[in-house]
Amino acid sequence: MHEHDLRTVVVDDEQLAREELCFLLQQLGGVEVVGQAGNGVEALRVIEEHQPDLVMLDVQMPGITGFEVARRVVQAGLESQVVFVTAFDQYAIEAFDVNAVDYVLKPVEPARLTTAVERVRRRLSAERTAQKPLSGEEFDRLLQALSERHERREQLALKVAERFLLVHTDEVVHASVEDDQIRVVTNSLSGTSNYRTLDELQARLDPAVFWRVHRSHLVNINKIKEIVPWFSRNYILKMKDGKGTEIPVSRSQTRRLREYLKL
Repeated sequence: MHEHDLRTVVVDDEQLAREELCFLLQQLGGVEVVGQAGNGVEALRVIEEHQPDLVMLDVQMPGITGFEVARRVVQAGLESQVVFVTAFDQYAIEAFDVNAVDYVLKPVEPARLTTAVERVRRRLSAERTAQKPLSGEEFDRLLQALSERHERREQLALKVAERFLLVHTDEVVHASVEDDQIRVVTNSLSGTSNYRTLDELQARLDPAVFWRVHRSHLVNINKIKEIVPWFSRNYILKMKDGKGTEIPVSRSQTRRLREYLKL
């Protein structure tokens, strides 16, 4: 073993994924896999035992997730660098686009893995004073942002009559504030959300698709049926729900809509 080899622990609940990653790391050279773990509890034990330079950490594991393992590594004051391995989509990945942690997307591409490992080397060789580590609080904020982005584009619980139904966010046609509640409408149903404000709901949705066209209304731009010109160059949106709901576009949002739709 070369003295500068990166001592690495690989964590994934799928054995095949672990073996593939170990193989790719060994192909890179300059990396020694000193331990493996198949779940979060085992990972914490192996990381504590080996105090590795690098932890390749699967995000989606049952029980203790990769997020929680990473949080505890930081809280324990270990200097192990964490690189997440994730099947998350692009929106979640944006949260990693910081200097603090890196990510590698599954299926792992050798070139992307090389970049991640090189970043870890640079970080480890940087002056400790210049390379100020994240505080526990900053790391918590990062992970919070990440898990929120993961929740995005997934499912919403809607209360319809006395039942709670789960709908995919891309089924949502529009959401509006109504009697201090958030009413969410899909093609086939209308229910209230447990989010207290449109701001909270909006934070869980893809900003490229869901537009706050009015203080009280959020729309899925893929579910607009018709754009009706209104007075003073304003517009009303007719939506694709069963009722063809009409939603006003506020003056401040009209320009953005015109630019987007080339009106």
